[in-house]
Amino acid sequence: MKNLKSITVLFVEDEENIRKALNNAIKDEFKNFILARDGKDGLKKFQKYKPDIVITDILMPIMDGLEMSKEIKKMSKETPIIVLSAFDEKERLLKAIDVGINKYLIKPIDTEELMDTLHYVGEDLLALNDLINLGNGFAFDRNGRVLIKDEKIIALTKKELLFITVLVKNIGSYVLHEELKKYVWTNKNVSDAAVRTFIKRVREKTSKNFIKNIPGLGYKINI
Repeated sequence: MKNLKSITVLFVEDEENIRKALNNAIKDEFKNFILARDGKDGLKKFQKYKPDIVITDILMPIMDGLEMSKEIKKMSKETPIIVLSAFDEKERLLKAIDVGINKYLIKPIDTEELMDTLHYVGEDLLALNDLINLGNGFAFDRNGRVLIKDEKIIALTKKELLFITVLVKNIGSYVLHEELKKYVWTNKNVSDAAVRTFIKRVREKTSKNFIKNIPGLGYKINI
């Protein structure tokens, strides 16, 4: 069984006693165990921490778990989401499937069952993400943190590698300009011209079509 200490989990639940109980029970099994009190808070923390797995309740104030999950899947369709709900009606289950939920567990939470599910999803996630096929001969080795083209490693600077890592983690969706500035440059004041110059250098090392962008929105890997 692979070690889940490298995985960050986001747990979204409006009942404080459940949040605290689960946090105390399993937080030490993971790299980070992030807590959120509702869907809106969960969405903010997903954008901030980029967790590997999301666990969420369905019925919550402000934004429910399914609405939050829809938004998360728009940003990162590969992120596994586990839904916890006291309801087992077919209608809610079908809605969860339509959103792209990976697993559906009935409350009250059985910690052992949840951990089994997290191990299953986590190991599958780690296995899939050790070497990610990006198409056109490109692949990203998450374990070795290198970009590969036709089985040869592409030499990248630390900042270029961080940029690629952020894009890979958000495969299928655009990473907003402001998010890139925050995570790659840790400075929102970096100029757009500097970002464009940086992107141009990355394309020169990869290919002109490797990175796709929509002006004023953001960038993604073109797969």
